[in-house]
Amino acid sequence: MLVQPSFLGTDNSYLLAALQQAPEQLRGVVVVERDIVFSELQRMAGLGVVGVRLNLMGQALPDFAEASWQVFFQYLRHLDWHVEVHRQLEDLPVLVECLLARGCKVVVDHFGRPDARLGLEQAAFARLLALGEGGRLWIKVSGIYRLGGTPMENLHFAEKALSLMLQTVGPERLLWGSDWPHTQHEQEVSFGSELDRLRRLACAAPLRQHLLCNTAAELFGFVRD
Repeated sequence: MLVQPSFLGTDNSYLLAALQQAPEQLRGVVVVERDIVFSELQRMAGLGVVGVRLNLMGQALPDFAEASWQVFFQYLRHLDWHVEVHRQLEDLPVLVECLLARGCKVVVDHFGRPDARLGLEQAAFARLLALGEGGRLWIKVSGIYRLGGTPMENLHFAEKALSLMLQTVGPERLLWGSDWPHTQHEQEVSFGSELDRLRRLACAAPLRQHLLCNTAAELFGFVRD
């Protein structure tokens, strides 16, 4: 799965070109303007795009009730695409609830961006996980280094959070992501270090299978034998 990085904005040309190199193996998530025409989304779908990303970090909260958003979500539902959301934990439950109410499948980045220093008692974290009971919310077990604490604090929190997410969201709605190219953390994080963090979560083999393969295969529309 290839996800459009934020620093490239809505220029998805690199991602689309990469998808065409291995159409049987790759799927993509793009960043687009909400007034994009449906025919362009259809073209991207034909190349292997299966979702859009909303990176709302540092931005004003959108009003998903606006007519332009309504049309945009209608397009996504027609294509059966998901919406990937990146935002601070405090705002996520409201955003996710709005998206789910509009019939969208939702993928949340980086555990929902909780603060590892505050532990599992964060009210917004509990509200977010409760929304997963409807079966249309997925959470990425990714970006552990972005959880606000020291490396050990972040890892210990991730271990506890993963255990809780397994009980609420379930393994079939959890998936791993490398978060490459690790923007703003390039000097201390690599693909290898993120794989190592995954191993240190002490996941049993069946769970690793879900995080690395099964969940993504279903969500992104890969055919499994």
